[in-house]
Amino acid sequence: MKEKPFAITLDVGSSLANRTGAWRTERPEYVHRLPPCNQACPAGENIQQWLFHAESGDYESAWRQLMRDNPLPAVMGRVCYHPCETACNRVQVDNAVGINAVERFLGDEAIKRGWRVDAPRVSSRKHVLVVGSGPAGLSAAYHLRCLGHEVTIHEAQERPGGMMRYGIPRYRLPREVLDAEIDRILAMGVTLNCGTRVDDVPAAREHGGFDAVFLAVGAGIGRRTYIPAGDSAHILDAVALLGSMEGEGPPLLGRTVAVYGGGNTAMDAARTARRLGATDAVVVYRRTRDRMPAHDEEVEEALEEGVRLKWLSTIKHADGGRLTIERMRLDETGFPQPTGEFEELDADTVVLALGQDSDLTLLKGLPELTVDRGVVQVADGLMTGHPGIFAGGDMVPAERTVTVAVGHGKRAARHIDAYLRGTSYEPGAKHAPAAFDRLNTWYYSDAPASVRPRLELARRVSTFDEVVQGLDESTALFEARRCMSCGNCFECDNCYGVCPDNAITKLGPGKGFAIDLDYCKGCGLCVAECPSGSMEMVPEE
Repeated sequence: MKEKPFAITLDVGSSLANRTGAWRTERPEYVHRLPPCNQACPAGENIQQWLFHAESGDYESAWRQLMRDNPLPAVMGRVCYHPCETACNRVQVDNAVGINAVERFLGDEAIKRGWRVDAPRVSSRKHVLVVGSGPAGLSAAYHLRCLGHEVTIHEAQERPGGMMRYGIPRYRLPREVLDAEIDRILAMGVTLNCGTRVDDVPAAREHGGFDAVFLAVGAGIGRRTYIPAGDSAHILDAVALLGSMEGEGPPLLGRTVAVYGGGNTAMDAARTARRLGATDAVVVYRRTRDRMPAHDEEVEEALEEGVRLKWLSTIKHADGGRLTIERMRLDETGFPQPTGEFEELDADTVVLALGQDSDLTLLKGLPELTVDRGVVQVADGLMTGHPGIFAGGDMVPAERTVTVAVGHGKRAARHIDAYLRGTSYEPGAKHAPAAFDRLNTWYYSDAPASVRPRLELARRVSTFDEVVQGLDESTALFEARRCMSCGNCFECDNCYGVCPDNAITKLGPGKGFAIDLDYCKGCGLCVAECPSGSMEMVPEE
C-alpha cells in the first residue's frame, strides 16, 4: 500500500458529519479543480501533479512532468519569484509549500543524473527561426522540437542565455547550471548560431527558408536619463555593468557607488558593486519602500550585505566623486515631488538602473508590426501583424521575468505549430478554482516550510558564490509532502474509509475511486470528509 504523506493524518473520530440518510436526493461526484499554485504560475506548470510524483520519491517522473511546461527548472528554481507560493492555500494553515525549492532540487537532480528529453523521430519538415536565446527563445525552441519541428536560433551575443547570462549575477544563477540546461535543449537537435545578429527579419526568413519566425530579443538596452554632470563624473547603466561581468575582467567602480533606481536590477547592481570591492553601495530611489518594484527577498538580501537604501531621493548633479541629492515627497497620487532640500553624497560611480528597452531595429522591414511604447503589439496567440511572425518575452507587453518569458515561449510554440499545420490552437477550458474554504484542513498536521540555507555573509560580499542554497533529498521530500493537493484526489482513502454503505470502490493506484450508486444513500459523508475538496454533492437527475 502506498505510504501516505506525513502531513495528512486520518482520524475518523474527528468527523464533523456522522449521520446518514435513508434516501438520496443528491449524489457525490469526484471533481477536478484548479489548484491556486497552477493558476498563478506564469509558465503554466502543472505544479500539483509534479509535486504528487515528488512526494513519493519518484523524482524523475516529477521532473518529466515539469519539463512538459518548463525546460529550465534548475534555472527557474533559482530566479523565479514564485507567485505560486504567494497563492498557495497552505499559507492559511502554516506556511506556503516551498514549491520553488523543490523545483530547483528536481532541476539539479536532472543535471546530476543526466536525464534527457528526446525529440520526436519523425520531423514535420517545417523549419522555424528563433531570434534570441533568452528564456522565451529557448522555451519556444524546446517546445517546437517536442512538436517535431526543426529549429534554428540566431543569437547576437557570443554566448546563449540572453539576460539570464548577461543580466542575472552569478551569485543568483551559476553559469554551469544555465549551460547544462541550454546544452540539454541543444542536444534535442536545436541549431544555435551565436554571434549572428538579425538586422532584417524578412530577409533572414527568406534567406534561411524558414516557415515561421519567433522574435525573442529581450530588453537588453539600459534606459538613460539626463543628469547634469561634470567631466570627471563616472556614469554607466546597470545593464552594461552586469553584462560586463561576463567579460575577461571586472569593471572598476571605486570605493563608493550610487545606484539610481528601485527595481530588482538596481538591487543586483548594488550587490555586485559590493562584491567588486565597494565599501559603500547606496540605492537612491525617488519613492518609499512600499512602492519599490524590487521584490522583498532581493531587498532583504541587499540589506544583509550592507547595501544602503536612500528613499525619497533623486540625483540632481554628479561631479568629482560627489552627488547632489534632492529630497522628494509623495503627493496625494503617490507621485514624487521635489522639496527644494538638498544634501551631498560621496559616489565614485553612478549606476543607472531605470529600466530596460528592446532593440527593435530588426523590425525595419516589417511595416505591419505595431510598436507602442517600445514594445511590439501581438494577438492572443503572440502573432504579430505579419503572418507567420510571432514575438514574446520582454519585447511584448507583459511582466518582465524569466518565468513569464518561459511561458511565452511555450504558448508561442503551440500557436506556431498550429499555424504551420494550417489549423488554430485552442487551449482547453480550465477547471473551477480550488478555494481554501473547500478544504478540510483539520486533516493536515502543522508542518512549517523548510528554511533554505544561505551562504555565510562574509563570503557573500567577497565572492560571487551562489547565495541561496538548495534542499537536500530529505528536505525536498518534506516540502513535496506538505502539498495539500487542493481540489484533486490524491487517494488518501478517506472517502473509502468513512462511507457507511461500502459504496466507494478503489480502482487501483493512480486511478482513483468509483461510486456505486446502487449502494450510495447520498448522505454526503464522503464529501464532508474529503481533505482536498475533490468531491461535491450534485442534485439527482
